[in-house]
Amino acid sequence: MARDSRPEGQYTDKLRVPEALTFDDVLLRPKESRVEPDEADVSTRVSTNVELNVPVLSAAMDTVTEGELAVEMARQGGLGVLHRNMDLDEVVSEVEYVKRADELIIRDVVTASPDQTVREVDAMMENAGVSGAPVVDEDDEVLGIISGTDIRPYLEVGDADEVREAMTDEVITATEGVTAREALELMYEHKIERVPIVDDEDRLTGLVTMQKILQRREYGNAARDDDGSLLCGVAVGPFETDRAVAVDDAGADVLFIDCAHAHNLNVIDGARDIKESVEADVVVGNIGTAEAAEDIVGFADGLKVGIGPGSICTTRVVSGSGMPQITAVAQVADVAADHDVPVIADGGIRYSGDAIKAIAAGADAVMLGSYFAGTDEAPGRVITIEGKKYKQYRGMGSVGAMQSGDGDRYLKDEPDEEDEYVPEGVEAAKPYKGSLEGELHQLVGGMQSGMGYVGAETIPEFKERSEFVRVSSAGQQESHAHDVMITDEAPNYSPGE
Repeated sequence: MARDSRPEGQYTDKLRVPEALTFDDVLLRPKESRVEPDEADVSTRVSTNVELNVPVLSAAMDTVTEGELAVEMARQGGLGVLHRNMDLDEVVSEVEYVKRADELIIRDVVTASPDQTVREVDAMMENAGVSGAPVVDEDDEVLGIISGTDIRPYLEVGDADEVREAMTDEVITATEGVTAREALELMYEHKIERVPIVDDEDRLTGLVTMQKILQRREYGNAARDDDGSLLCGVAVGPFETDRAVAVDDAGADVLFIDCAHAHNLNVIDGARDIKESVEADVVVGNIGTAEAAEDIVGFADGLKVGIGPGSICTTRVVSGSGMPQITAVAQVADVAADHDVPVIADGGIRYSGDAIKAIAAGADAVMLGSYFAGTDEAPGRVITIEGKKYKQYRGMGSVGAMQSGDGDRYLKDEPDEEDEYVPEGVEAAKPYKGSLEGELHQLVGGMQSGMGYVGAETIPEFKERSEFVRVSSAGQQESHAHDVMITDEAPNYSPGE
């Protein structure tokens, strides 16, 4: 085509670009309020059918969320999302670990036979880490119960005697419908610490223990399913239908289609196939535009937003593509709200103020990685640098994570040589922070403060009532501690974040 025949403005029109904003570009406009921060209700939906008491998820990263952290997230009211860099057996085992952690009725019960010796049962209970066991016959009918107090020390029976001689044969049992309160009343009335659960024929189906009941009481704000088990999220690839079905069968509550660019027609087709194959809710991401939301919202139970905002993500500088997070969330939320589909803001959150800004932009919940990477429960290894403790943290687009199996998250084939990887993330370290409970307390407390300043008691009311103001670079500087030397750091603020 001759130069003069080109349409006028073919390239210069691209320079008339829309503005896009991120967290530091805006502040919430304070409003008249009667809401005390501690009274703000932060419960929310994370997907069509799953509700949380805290609007926070931990990222599906191999240095952030495995079973231990997922359990603690759910106990605190949020949701942990298990990462993809585990083989199928491992991830199924981790899902089962989370679902069993706070179950009222223990299903995998350690049992004893009346014909075993006291010595054998004593060793068996010690290896299993339990202090008592129901005694059952070959048909699982409950005959009695034996505990450490029955056999230590061996006063009336020898360690070579049979269990039938040492067990308590007057057993207090309950049926499947027993509640925690009813079981606790039985335990207090009969001065026992465990109650076998039996069917109509007195066959053992489970066990309730005092320890489990007290544990449930301790975590009264936990995120649980209808059966009382802790909620669990799992990341799966868009083309991993078999993996999705396996973790769904294991009890996962929400599956997260884990892809760096979900507005890809092949990814959408794969996500739709997974949605049709499982009972769990399916959240699709990551996306960053209204157009992507429109193409996905018709079948997804939730949308996850974030193209390159993470602290260890280099997608924007490597690929030149991305969307500043406040604008990305707002665009997706405009579409999702019309379909009543929740939105999760994933990445870029350094402070609790960023998290509540994401909610104001239209998100229903936020997902964080680096914020939790330094906690005790995160799986990253502890390292020491110049006398200070840190925990390993890496992006799922880093070379290390790609080598461990997550390269297809970025829709790339695994190369033959290490130097042929094209990473979109780095490996780093986060200062050691202590317990996840403490970090989450500071995060949620800050979010509640934001709701108080706006005068909103609930997340939906906050989203409706909140307004943004633009902030200049001078305003950004003014927002931070300035013109001072900090001598005592606050638990929820570090100027280097």
